[in-house]
Amino acid sequence: MTALLSCRGLTRTFGGLVALDALDVEVAEGWVLGLIGPNGSGKTTFFNVLTGLFPASAGQIRFENAEITDLKPQGVYRIGIARTFQRSRLCLPLSVFDNLMVGNHRNLNHGLWFNLVRRQALRRQVEENVAAARELLTIFHAPLAARLFEPAGGIPMIDRRRVEVCRALISRPKLLLLDEPSAGMTHEETLQLMDDILRVQRKLGLTIILIEHEMSVIERITSHCMVLNYGRKIAEGTYAQVSRNLLVRQAYLGLE
Repeated sequence: MTALLSCRGLTRTFGGLVALDALDVEVAEGWVLGLIGPNGSGKTTFFNVLTGLFPASAGQIRFENAEITDLKPQGVYRIGIARTFQRSRLCLPLSVFDNLMVGNHRNLNHGLWFNLVRRQALRRQVEENVAAARELLTIFHAPLAARLFEPAGGIPMIDRRRVEVCRALISRPKLLLLDEPSAGMTHEETLQLMDDILRVQRKLGLTIILIEHEMSVIERITSHCMVLNYGRKIAEGTYAQVSRNLLVRQAYLGLE
């Protein structure tokens, strides 16, 4: 297996607390990897270290065979890793389009001369980004494309989640990190959102790592699973394999 993402001995401590304990991770291109474990097991900390929000205390991260362990969040974004957060970070008074452009800043010209003087070029840039936003929303959920210039605060929760995922996708990342995308949604909405994510993943050839507490979601959309407990990897494999693992059932799924 040629790994798109590879972590070796990845460790993160907070004082005397070991949040990630010598974690080894291999993620192949095209995988949908489910990351599961009880609360406090290190799942979101892994995302935060991977995206440069927290520095690693030890270990190494490689992406496309290049070391990225010490990259800041902006550098991680530039190489093609994007993420969502468990809590919504949309700016609700802004339009859907404006929220999407927050995720596309690496492709926007922010120069004063460009924005004040080169008005035709600015217009072309806006038109190109409107077209790209419509195309992405159409792939994800076609009716949402018609609401591109409506305030994000006026659309339903499931559409807000769709916009958050699209905001991460608008820069065309190679690896997408989803932190509990179904949080705050009904079971039916969760099923719809997961179908959307799978469709986009297949169409764009994405690699995804998904943190999710809904085991039905993990079973439905992931190709591989990794289970954490107290910052350590205790199992990996398909959902069927890890769900039968005694350590996993003790730590997370419960014993019958």
